[in-house]
Amino acid sequence: MITIQVSSLFPSSSSCDLPSKASKAKSSLRVVHRQGPCSRLSSGKTMSIDHDEILRLDQARVNSIHSKLSKKVKDQVMQSKSAVLPAIDRSTHGSGNYVVTVGIGTPMHNQSLIFDTGSDLTWTQCKPCLTCFPQVEPIFNPFSSSSYANISCSSPVCASAGLLGNCSESSTCLYYIEYGDGSSSNGFFATEKFTLTTSDVFHGVKFGCGDDNEGQFLGAAGLLGLSRGNLSFPWQTKNTYNNFFSYCLPSSPGYIGDLTFGSAGISNDVKYTPIFPYPDPSLYGLDIEGITVGGQKLDIPLNVFSTPGAIIDSGTVISRLPSKAYEALRTAFKAKMRNYTAAPGNKFLDTCYDFTNSKTVHIPTISFSFSGGTVVTLDPKGVLYPSNTPKVFCLAFAENEYDIFFAIFGNVQQKTLQVVYDVAGGRIGFAPNGCN
Repeated sequence: MITIQVSSLFPSSSSCDLPSKASKAKSSLRVVHRQGPCSRLSSGKTMSIDHDEILRLDQARVNSIHSKLSKKVKDQVMQSKSAVLPAIDRSTHGSGNYVVTVGIGTPMHNQSLIFDTGSDLTWTQCKPCLTCFPQVEPIFNPFSSSSYANISCSSPVCASAGLLGNCSESSTCLYYIEYGDGSSSNGFFATEKFTLTTSDVFHGVKFGCGDDNEGQFLGAAGLLGLSRGNLSFPWQTKNTYNNFFSYCLPSSPGYIGDLTFGSAGISNDVKYTPIFPYPDPSLYGLDIEGITVGGQKLDIPLNVFSTPGAIIDSGTVISRLPSKAYEALRTAFKAKMRNYTAAPGNKFLDTCYDFTNSKTVHIPTISFSFSGGTVVTLDPKGVLYPSNTPKVFCLAFAENEYDIFFAIFGNVQQKTLQVVYDVAGGRIGFAPNGCN
């Protein structure tokens, strides 16, 4: 059991708490919660966070990811859901609650992009807009950048890039992406200069310059794709970074994490587990072997996880588990929390507690075991998720609707961990205390 102050479960402050020391890696970007005081999108203030809305968008993302099941399996069990689940070829944007700032163009324009391990293509909104959602920073103007270039329809890149659509009247390559929450981006497939730091500058990065965009991006300019696909930013910069990156998600909206490309600054405590190719080659598959609550391993048959598979995803908020695994976790957690006042749940989270009369709480440790002998113990803020009701917190896991749906290791559970993606080496690593 871990004893924590109830006050520590709330946002740290209304101001940004800068790290005590900078990352050791030169190619490191600051990761901030897009609604927190450290974000360029919030004018230095904590924005009101509607957790029910975050969870609604999160479910839309999960539906989108699960819809990537093969058509055969989907036809067998999903007939009744065909009007609810997004189309099978949609991408996976949803709540996307962490952003980084990247320099685009010549001269450089800083743009706040949602970073997403479940998406391939990096894109930003571009002038002149046919339709653009509101963003805080000035919209990128490709006509003012000397390094911008459209990709021709005759280019092999246009033909091979999967998600791309029609050609324009001027024979330039166009792209169209529709996400699981109904958001979309449509525009020119192009190349541009991307600047991470003064010493890390990349020319000819393929990206989307979107002039027709819709959705709930809450002020962000677009998206930074970090998947395993060949349009992702790690893939395009592999000659420099060897398809290697890591990140740490801050424990609170008032804190700062980091996204680092390359292997510099990796903790000596990192433990690795193999990347499994299921269920989609662009996603990062994991092999979950078990869950421990309060030091006791849960009685979950191995095939509960191995049959559908599992992934890790930076954009999914709440981890999703197969029914048998979730029921075992919930039962064990409730038994350890029986001295606390239960509170009504909601349609997304069903195990909640009211800590109004508590200054401290004793929370059982939760650990995940992955193949290769890697055990990851969650930070307390990776166990509980706040509700819209003051001082009510819920177990930060949800149950999959169907057993064929793979598990998702979400970003709440990743908080404060250094999560390492050695894509070239075919492995993912975890280390505690990853944020400065």
